[in-house]
Amino acid sequence: MAERVKVKVRKKKNKKKKLIKRFILLMLLALLAVGGVGIYKIYNTISAADDTYDQLDRGEKSKLRDEVVDIKKKPFSILFMGVENYATKGERGRTDSLIVVTLDPKQKTMKMLSIPRDTRVQLAGDTTGSKTKINAAYGKGGKEETIETVEDFLGIPIDYYATVDFDGFKDVIDEIGGIDVDVPFDFDEKSDVSKTKRIYFKKGNMHLNGEQALAYARMRKQDKRGDFGRNDRQKQILKAALDQISKPQNLAKIDTIAQKASKNIKTNFRITQALALQEIYNGFKGDDIKTLSITGQDLNIAGVYYFEADEQNLTNVQNELNHHLFPGSTADSSGTSSDSSDATADGTDSSTDSSTDTSASSY
Repeated sequence: MAERVKVKVRKKKNKKKKLIKRFILLMLLALLAVGGVGIYKIYNTISAADDTYDQLDRGEKSKLRDEVVDIKKKPFSILFMGVENYATKGERGRTDSLIVVTLDPKQKTMKMLSIPRDTRVQLAGDTTGSKTKINAAYGKGGKEETIETVEDFLGIPIDYYATVDFDGFKDVIDEIGGIDVDVPFDFDEKSDVSKTKRIYFKKGNMHLNGEQALAYARMRKQDKRGDFGRNDRQKQILKAALDQISKPQNLAKIDTIAQKASKNIKTNFRITQALALQEIYNGFKGDDIKTLSITGQDLNIAGVYYFEADEQNLTNVQNELNHHLFPGSTADSSGTSSDSSDATADGTDSSTDSSTDTSASSY
């Protein structure tokens, strides 16, 4: 008798489960019918994002991490690589820009550092002890070599990366309706579209399309601060693009933007992570980003120009980035205990004026 009761109870439970499943299915169908356009946009965005995804050979974890970082709970880093591969028809090439961004999801803070492309370093895969320009890492070993070299140089884990070529840069800027920048001085730069075309920039506020933004980001020969001046303009563009993408009209066409970006961008950042990040940093503006700078001196070795980072300044920058990524840690880049209040000395843009005489120039 007891066995029959058990069978009846099971049958009732199975019936309940079926009813719940049907109800959920009906609700999903209703949502699809009502929000068809929205679902279509989400599908297109995810599909485009899948095209950009490119996992690293090392896997998901940096060699400087004990475990994979949860970006919703713990600080993490991203390395942006602007790839200059037009001269090699898309094969390898060099990184025209290297920008490291660290983010703390709990504090909702963000820090940004540009590494001068002529910075003299030992590449991660080099066993001879010789040094070369950091932008040569990409030509030697692609994104893997570049990431490891930056990790060695800054003493921090690079958790995620994104490579962007020039066509992708222009397409995305055009798709979001251009960007607004504050031009520091008058200058002109040749267009990448035509060798005979010059693009002119006037001091003050300017609205730039993709072609103009690329010229704005690339010029350094007319900048007295050389690579430093160009790095500042590149960071300015990233901040402006962040503000522009956050506007309602661009959020409404995020699928189109994603499709444009997918053709020329590769990253190990997943779409689910990007959506989570967007929710955490909702309302975050470009002006909220704290920018850091590397100072140093110009070197000319056998007729080749290099930028040599100042050791003390580099240590301060390393410490500040480490404290941002590991807020509970008291160890500095050398592994000794340090006071985090001193970590920013000569490492932020507030020290830019004092580094003007020793910043990278053009050779």
